Formats: sequence, structure tokens, C-alpha cells
Amino acid sequence: MNIPNLLTLARIGFIPLLVVFFYLPFSWSMPLAAGLFALASITDWLDGYLARRWDQATPFGAFLDPVADKLMVAVALALMIERYEAVWLTLPALVIIGREIVISALREWMAEMGKRGKVAVSWIGKVKTTLQMVAIFLLLAFAPGTPIAHLAVATLYVAAVLTLWSMVLYLRAAWPHLSDSM
Repeated sequence: MNIPNLLTLARIGFIPLLVVFFYLPFSWSMPLAAGLFALASITDWLDGYLARRWDQATPFGAFLDPVADKLMVAVALALMIERYEAVWLTLPALVIIGREIVISALREWMAEMGKRGKVAVSWIGKVKTTLQMVAIFLLLAFAPGTPIAHLAVATLYVAAVLTLWSMVLYLRAAWPHLSDSM
């Protein structure tokens, strides 16, 4: 067990805390939830950076890091769907969650075929993830209906578009292997 893997495990441990903070009936609970989400987002970057910098990348970390990211984002988006109770927020949230399921399954299948490198994370995926994290942080930190919350929803839409774009790129890269198996 190394520090990058511990950071990834901490991010998973933050998920139940995020849910608890979200539901606490205090004025400070949403800013606390937003701060926790921001801390989790920073550990997402930091664990990868440290693993590369210290040459501590492990198969366990390579497996767990994307799982931690997807769990944190999916849970936070589910909470935002409840908080906003609006189709205009639900749609991009479900696009993002659905894409994550599709791409996770695609990566698993490609790995079984020994072709995981064909669906490696791209720069679009990194930008998408950054926009998701910023949007979710702002949606947690600011009340629905505020100008910053509107900006956050717009950012979430941009992230959803990038989500779809990156999914198309991944599916196109995998298509020769997918079509061979039909």
C-alpha cells in the first residue's frame, strides 16, 4: 500500500461522508459537502501525479482510481438530481452516468481481448472530468437558482457534450474489434 493508493481509498471513503453532509439540516452542510467534493477532486489529480512522480503505479491503483472517480461523480450527480428536481439538470447527469457505464464495460471487454490501450484515457476525457468536477462543486456550493448555479449547470452541459464526444471516439477506436465479434 502506497500513498497514491491511500489517496484513492480515501476518495472512496469520502463518498458516504458526502452523502451525510448533503442531508444534514444545517446551513453549513452544503458548503461542507462542496469542500469535501473539492478535496476528493484534488486527490483524483494528486494520486495519479504522485504515482507517476514516485514510480508507484500499481495494478491495484490502476483498477481502483477510475472506480473511485466514477463512484464519486455518480453519487454526487444523483444527489444533484434530487436537489434540483429538474429535467434540465437530470438529462446531462444521466448522460454522464450512462456514458461512464458504457465506457467502463467497453474498457473491461477490450482488456479481456488484450486491446485496453485502444480505449486509453484521452485529453478530452481529462477536460470532461475537470469540467464535471467544477460543475458538481459549484452545484453543491451554491443554491439552485443563483447565477453561479446556472453557470454550473451550463458547465455540466459542456461536460455532457464532451462526455458524448469522448464516448464516440472510444467506440470508434474499438469498433474494428467490436464488429469482428458480431
